[in-house]
Amino acid sequence: MLPVGAMAQSAPDGVAQSRPVVELRYRYESVDDAAFAQDANASTVRLRLGYRWAFAPGWRAVVSGDRVQALGSAHYNSTANGKTQYPTVADPQSSEFHEAYVGYANDAFEGALGRQIVAFDNQRFFGNVGWRQNEQTFDALALRYAFDGGPVVRYAYLDRVQRVFGNANPNPLLRAWDLNANLLNIAQALPLGTLVGYAYLVRNDTVATASTRTFGARWTGTQTAGEAKFGWTLEYAHQNDYANNPASQSADYRLIEPTLTWRGVTFKAGDEVMGGNGNYGFATPFATLHAFDGWADRFLTTPIDGIDDRYLGANGNIGKAAWTLVWHDFHADRGGRAYGTEADAMLTYPLARGLTGLLKFADYRSDGFSTNERKVWAGLEYKF
Repeated sequence: MLPVGAMAQSAPDGVAQSRPVVELRYRYESVDDAAFAQDANASTVRLRLGYRWAFAPGWRAVVSGDRVQALGSAHYNSTANGKTQYPTVADPQSSEFHEAYVGYANDAFEGALGRQIVAFDNQRFFGNVGWRQNEQTFDALALRYAFDGGPVVRYAYLDRVQRVFGNANPNPLLRAWDLNANLLNIAQALPLGTLVGYAYLVRNDTVATASTRTFGARWTGTQTAGEAKFGWTLEYAHQNDYANNPASQSADYRLIEPTLTWRGVTFKAGDEVMGGNGNYGFATPFATLHAFDGWADRFLTTPIDGIDDRYLGANGNIGKAAWTLVWHDFHADRGGRAYGTEADAMLTYPLARGLTGLLKFADYRSDGFSTNERKVWAGLEYKF
């Protein structure tokens, strides 16, 4: 679920040719939540049209727009349709600009100004939330410079975030937030892996209690031994209140994730801790949250006692089909009480050129936190 955007962490695309942007995604999502008498059943389609214009060597201008449309009787709470008798499927109907920016890139430098995707590392702190039909984008200035033999330095100034709930949502706090954010991310290749240091200073002028300052470091790498490949991710961050935040906030983040790839299958075991002190839980409101703490999305907001997510997973391929299995065991960081467990499974298959099918499942079993919930998805996505 990596973004295809101006400042995604990939090679500069300044040499890309002009091309249209044509994408169509259909999704069916079913939610069985024990807190509701009725299940949610949502059929939605997203059409994205635009153009990527390489108008001069290294220069590009990108404009694209989305239309998200509910199909059928819409038996679900989209956060905008008022159907609160159903569980939430946060894909409200909306028509809006997805991206609108001008960018430049050469072998060492890349920059973009305008509405765009901003994503760092594994999107734990900033991402495009590409799973939802309305993706998250930022009105931003984003810069990247790769020093010859040295670090890759990325900086982004964020002025505004367009959230996944749509620009026509009746709740103004769900539409967009005004920001004054400075993000710095520096990656250095080492003889063993890559070390990343980051500082994310976010003033949120719409939701002052979401103004935070986060400093952290991340170390990733792989080593091959015969047929096996070993990998690791170690990360630590500290977060506290910042700028106009009226509250006193402080929490830590920790991640340990070793991996083993053998005969085409990658196995992983991890422990991700979003710290909590009983008053505040480590917050990542701009993350691609669906990718973390289980696909049932029970922990989109960190509990005030934090969350300790211990997980096992595996992924691989059977022919053209790609599969993923993950098991989560959730506990509170403070006090250690059990939250519950979750089983996740996903299968994707390329049906034709540009067309991919998806089946996905999540089953959260509560141990006193929230309620039992089971989700099933089926989808088709076409990209020109």
